[in-house]
Amino acid sequence: MKIDFQLSDDITSTSTDAVQVEKEGYAGAWVGETRHDPFMQCLQASSVTSSITVGTSIAIAFARTPMTLANLGYDLAQYSEGRFVLGLGSQIKPHIERRFSMPWSHPAARMRELILAIRAIWDCWQNGTKLDFRGDFYTHSLMTPFFTPKPHAFGPPPIYLAGVGPGMTEAAGEVADGFFVHPFSTMRYIEEVTIPALLRGRAKAGHQDLDGFTICGPSFVTIGRTEEEMSRAIAATKKQIAFYGSTPAYRAVLETHGWGDVQPELTALSKQGRWDDMAGLITDEMMAEFSVIGSPEEVGRGLNDRIGGLYSRASLYDSGGSNRAHWPAVIDAAS
Repeated sequence: MKIDFQLSDDITSTSTDAVQVEKEGYAGAWVGETRHDPFMQCLQASSVTSSITVGTSIAIAFARTPMTLANLGYDLAQYSEGRFVLGLGSQIKPHIERRFSMPWSHPAARMRELILAIRAIWDCWQNGTKLDFRGDFYTHSLMTPFFTPKPHAFGPPPIYLAGVGPGMTEAAGEVADGFFVHPFSTMRYIEEVTIPALLRGRAKAGHQDLDGFTICGPSFVTIGRTEEEMSRAIAATKKQIAFYGSTPAYRAVLETHGWGDVQPELTALSKQGRWDDMAGLITDEMMAEFSVIGSPEEVGRGLNDRIGGLYSRASLYDSGGSNRAHWPAVIDAAS
């Protein structure tokens, strides 16, 4: 299992951090989409590194069109000399409609079609195939020489898709090259919901198993060597778990363990702006299911035991309560 690093959204430190990440032995550097455009950060990171994977984890697909995503992915594959991964996610309806002013409907079916449209565009650019994609949500049937990128030696990048629900997860298994397991997942949920959905999607694409398909994603870690460090780390992780748990779309994860009734309580507190109070609803039992907890060495071994047989790559989801100086020891123990 490869250990990756999630770059921060501080665009002034992207280049410096990417260089350091490569020196420290991480296998890849991912950029999420929060306050800034993640593709600009990926360009920065790929331009100052030479060996690590660089990718979006995730870029918001429905905020863009298949053509814009195709351009970004195709160009970054060339800039990075084949090290770029186009990681996509849907976001939720209020953000797509009210923040991005873009359409929202049938998210799993739309995402499936969006990825197929991107691949059709890349096939046109890389192989000269006539562009004639016509779907329920997207139509791409015009590509003149003036606007056609030249084929390049590295070709289109792989596409990884993030999801939680079975519909989006199944779409990932069918049309994507990899899947980001959401950090707000437990092994029970992964085994009972995620893997069966991925396998259904793979079967639709003519594959019998998950061979050649990358499973990856951030995993909650709660690290401390002293009582003070551990207390701070636990508080930070509980707060982040509570934030995710307040999202109605993620209730199914809680229901897998019989904790579904906590979700509306978290939502109610979030609407009141009582963010600190939300963490109080996350029990130690929940913490143990969502996060690997302990010293750096214990966390490294625990990650390997928990997800090493399933994930191809993982990154450490530290909510700000741990000391990053401990992370190299985590990597060593997980290797």
